Amino acid sequence: MHHSTEPAAPVRSPAPSPPPSRPDAHDPFVRVRGAREHNLRGVDVDIPRDALTVFTGVSGSGKSSLAFGTLYAEAQRRYFESVAPYARRLIHQIGAPKVDSVTGLPPAVSLEQRRSSPGSRSSVGTVTLLSNSLRMLFSRAGTYPPGAPRLDSDAFSPNTAAGACPSCHGLGSIHRTSEELLVPDPGLSIRQGAIAAWPGAWQGKNLRDILEVLGHDVDAPWRELPAADREWILFTEEQPVVTVHPVRDADRIQRPYQGTYMSAHRYVMKTFSDSRSATLRARAERFLTDSPCPVCEGRRLRPEALAVTFAGRTIAELAALPLTGLDRLLAQAQAQAQEERSGEAARVLAEDLRSRIGPVVELGLGYLSLDRTAPSLSAGELQRLRLATQLRSGLFGVVYVLDEPSAGLHPADTEALLGVLDRLKAAGNTVFVVEHHLDVVRHADWLVDVGPLAGEHGGQVLHSGPPRELAGVAGSATARHLFPAHEPEPGPVREVREARGAVRLAGVERHNLRGVDVEFPLGVFTAVTGVSGSGKSTLVGQVLAGEVGERLADPGFPVRRLVEVDQKPIGRTPRSNLATYTGLFDVVRRLFTAAPGARERGWKAGRFSFNVPGGRCETCQGEGFVSVELLFLPSTYAPCPQCGGARYNAETLQVRHEGLNIAEVLALTVESAAAFFAGVPAAARSLRALEEIGLGYLRLGQPATELSGGEAQRIKLAAELQRQRRDHTLYLLDEPTTGLHPADVRVLMRQLHGLVDAGHSVVVVEHDMDVVAGADWVVDLGPGGGAEGGRVVAAGTPEQVARAGQGRTAVYLARALGAR
Repeated sequence: MHHSTEPAAPVRSPAPSPPPSRPDAHDPFVRVRGAREHNLRGVDVDIPRDALTVFTGVSGSGKSSLAFGTLYAEAQRRYFESVAPYARRLIHQIGAPKVDSVTGLPPAVSLEQRRSSPGSRSSVGTVTLLSNSLRMLFSRAGTYPPGAPRLDSDAFSPNTAAGACPSCHGLGSIHRTSEELLVPDPGLSIRQGAIAAWPGAWQGKNLRDILEVLGHDVDAPWRELPAADREWILFTEEQPVVTVHPVRDADRIQRPYQGTYMSAHRYVMKTFSDSRSATLRARAERFLTDSPCPVCEGRRLRPEALAVTFAGRTIAELAALPLTGLDRLLAQAQAQAQEERSGEAARVLAEDLRSRIGPVVELGLGYLSLDRTAPSLSAGELQRLRLATQLRSGLFGVVYVLDEPSAGLHPADTEALLGVLDRLKAAGNTVFVVEHHLDVVRHADWLVDVGPLAGEHGGQVLHSGPPRELAGVAGSATARHLFPAHEPEPGPVREVREARGAVRLAGVERHNLRGVDVEFPLGVFTAVTGVSGSGKSTLVGQVLAGEVGERLADPGFPVRRLVEVDQKPIGRTPRSNLATYTGLFDVVRRLFTAAPGARERGWKAGRFSFNVPGGRCETCQGEGFVSVELLFLPSTYAPCPQCGGARYNAETLQVRHEGLNIAEVLALTVESAAAFFAGVPAAARSLRALEEIGLGYLRLGQPATELSGGEAQRIKLAAELQRQRRDHTLYLLDEPTTGLHPADVRVLMRQLHGLVDAGHSVVVVEHDMDVVAGADWVVDLGPGGGAEGGRVVAAGTPEQVARAGQGRTAVYLARALGAR
C-alpha cells in the first residue's frame, strides 16, 4: 500500500513493536529480510538503531519503498495489531508490507511530505501546537477590560464555538456573490443562458422551465426584467415547487413533473459547500468573491476575545507577527514580569512559548506567522514545522522516518537541520531519512544506498554501512557525486548566453517585497535564489507571472506564451494518473477500440474508460481502490476486493492489444511502454518526453495521489516539452530539483537548457547551487526571510554574484563554481 494518506495531526501514533524474535533481545540492529514492496527485489538489510541513517539512490530506485513502504508500514501494522480486534480486520484489507521479517523495529513516527493538503482552518499555530500555548497565555495572563470575566483558552480559538466570530464562523472572510458575477452578460435572455452560474444541461433547462411556469419572461434580455424579479430569481431563499409540462420533442414523450426552484445564489453556495466534485466546486468558486468579514474585520474571533490584550496587543495581532518578532515581544514581557515581580503566570507561560518557538526559528522558519494558513505552506515548510514540534514532544526510543527534510532549504539553513536531526538522535531515538542533499548524506552515521537505477532496474541495496565506505561501490550513482574525485572530468563549461531583451519589474510591493526593482533577461536561463521566506516564490510565481500574463496580448511584447510548471498535484484522486494527464490514455483507448475483440462486440472508446460505467469495475467505480474508514485514524485506501486493483470488469479485460489487456498496459512502466508502443507515433512521442526527463520508472496508471510534488512538476514539464512550440515561451519553475538525486538533476538540466537553446526563456527558483552555478543570470533575494528579506541583494552572472559576496548565497555559490 502506498503511504499517501496521512492524518491532519502532526504525528502518527507510535506503533508498539513486539520484542525481536531473536534470542538476543539487545540486538542493536533493525534487520529486514526479503523486502519485496514495489520494486524491491527481496532486499535483506541491517540498519543500526540509535543512529542517523540516510537512504539514498536515484529517483524511483526504491529507497522510499524501503523506508516508508516497508519499515514504517510494518511499524504501523504492528500498531494496528495491538490496538483493537476490529483494527486487525483492516490489516487484511489494507495489506501488510511485502516482507519476510523485520526484527528489532521500535515504534515509528512518520514525518513525510504529505501528498494530501491540510484544511483551510489549519495554520502554522495549529500544526506546531503553538496556538494552544498562546491561547493559554491570554486566558491566564492577559489584560482584561474592567469587570470582564476571565475567558477559558477555548474562547481564543477561531475553531471553537466559544471563540469563533458568529458572522463568519471563524474563517475571517465571507463568500459573497453579486448580480455582475452571476449574470456576466445582461444582454442575453434567460433562455440564451444569461444566468451563467446555473448548472448546464438538463438541470439548467429545468430551472428555466420552472421560471417560465412561475410567469417570468425567459426570452427578454436580462437587463429589461424588473429589478424586483431579477433580485428574486438570483437571490431568493424560497424553493417553490411547480408542475412543469415539458415541450414535446418529436422523438420522445415527456411526462409532466414536479420541479423545485433554487435561486442562482443558493445553487452556487450549496455547490461550493457541499459538492464532492472538485470541478463543480471550482466552477462555483468563479461566481464568488472573498471579502473580509465586516464584524471581526478578518480577525476571526468574538469581540470578547479581541478585547483581551497582552503587552498591549490582541491575540490576532500577535498571531500575525513573524515568529522572530513574537519571540522578541515575549522576551521583553518576560523581562518586565521579572523586574516587577508580578505576573508569575505571564513569565512561566511566555518562557514555555519561547522554548517552543526556538526550534521553528532554528529550522529557518522564523519568518512565518502563527496565523499563516497551512495550505499556503510548501511541503518542505510543513514537514520542518512538524519536525520542530517533535523536538518538544519528549518521545524517546522511537524511529523517526523523514522524507527529504532539506526540500526547499537554502544551503545556509541546512546546517541547522543537521543540528535538529542530531538532537532527535541524542534524545535516544533512531532517525531514518530519505534524502538527496549531499551535506545531509555526508552527515549520516550510516548510509543505505538503493539502486543502481530506477524502477525495475533498481530495488537492490548496493551499500549499507558508514558513508565513507560507499566510495568503493562501483554501480552507485550516489558514490559518483559524493566522491567527485572518482568521477570523470565534467564536460566543457557552457559560455554565458547573451540576453535578447528583458522583462523589467519596478517598485514591486507584495507580501514582504518592498519597492523591488528587478529585471529578468530573456533568451537565457535565470536562477532566483535566497533563504526560505526571502520572497522568491512571490516574485516569480505571482509578480513576474502576473506581469507577463497581462502583457501577452501586446503584439510588441517579445514573449508569446507563459508556462508555469508548479508542484501542485496533477489530480487529487486516484482517478487522475500519468496516462490521463499526458493524453496518452486517449491513444491507448483508441488502440483497444480497434482491437478485433472490441470491434466484434461493437465497443466504443468509452468502454475502456475507468471513469464511466460500462467497462469499469462497479465495486470501486474504476478507482482500483476502496476507501477504508478507520474510527480513530485517517481513512486509507485498500485494493478493490472485486477487481484486485485492475479498475475494469472481467469482460473488458478479455480484449487484448498485442497480447496485453488494458489493465496490464496501465501497469507498464514508461520505459517498458516506450518499447511496447514503439510503432505508434502518437504514444511514442509522449513516452519519449517522459523518459528523457528521467521518469521512465513511473507506471502509466500510477495514481496522481502517489506522485511526489517533484514528479508532478516533471510530468507537467514533459507534457509541455512534447508540444514543441515555436513561439517564444517563458517557463517558470519553482524548485524543479526537489526530490531529485544529483544524477537526475543533470538529466533535468539538460532538458531545461535545451529549451533555452531552442530560443525560449527559463526562470527557476532554486536552492541547488550546482544548478545556480550553471545559470546565465542570477537574482539573489534576501538577506533573510520574512520582514528581513524581500530585497534584491545581488543580480548578475553567477561569477559576479559570487564575487560580490553580498547576502547568504554568495559563499555557497562561490564554492559550487570552484568545484566546476
